[in-house]
Amino acid sequence: MPFSRGPFPSTADLDTARRVLLGYHPVSQEQRETLEQILAFINAHPENAHRRTCLSGHLTGSGFVLDHLGERALLTHHRKLGRWLQLGGHADGDANLPGVALREATEESGINDLKIDPIPIDLDIHLIPARPGEPEHLHFDTRFLIRADPQAVARVGEESLDLRWFAPDELDGVETDNSVRRLFRIAFG
Repeated sequence: MPFSRGPFPSTADLDTARRVLLGYHPVSQEQRETLEQILAFINAHPENAHRRTCLSGHLTGSGFVLDHLGERALLTHHRKLGRWLQLGGHADGDANLPGVALREATEESGINDLKIDPIPIDLDIHLIPARPGEPEHLHFDTRFLIRADPQAVARVGEESLDLRWFAPDELDGVETDNSVRRLFRIAFG
């Protein structure tokens, strides 16, 4: 399926998340194991794997937003985590993971008319540190490739300290993590 603006209707049915995940073709043993872990997590939490009420962890959706030429990716300097990361966030009860990623990328970038490839490009499980009122927990993240239109202008929102377009050769010295570097390798090969 080519890049699309949707619609990606919200649904609480976790079978939707399972179908999206089963459409992903892992490119490494590590990614196969991550896929198995996310599916096992959903099976272990059939009522709330996609809700923040699942305190041990929950599903999230991320978008790796590329500019219209496919030369740079938009990263957020995340306010709470203090690192440059891809755009994304909590499913908040929505099991339609491409829709979650598109919604979060739109909200966090301020860019309308983004287009998403609804087949995941990467999976990641990462630990979120405890904060007041929130215990340490895991994010079971499904990541998608998203394209911005030529006229896209990113606007910093409340969750970001900054937004910036990065070419792959600009990552040296950037405070980020290995999963973001992996996204750059996947997208820019």
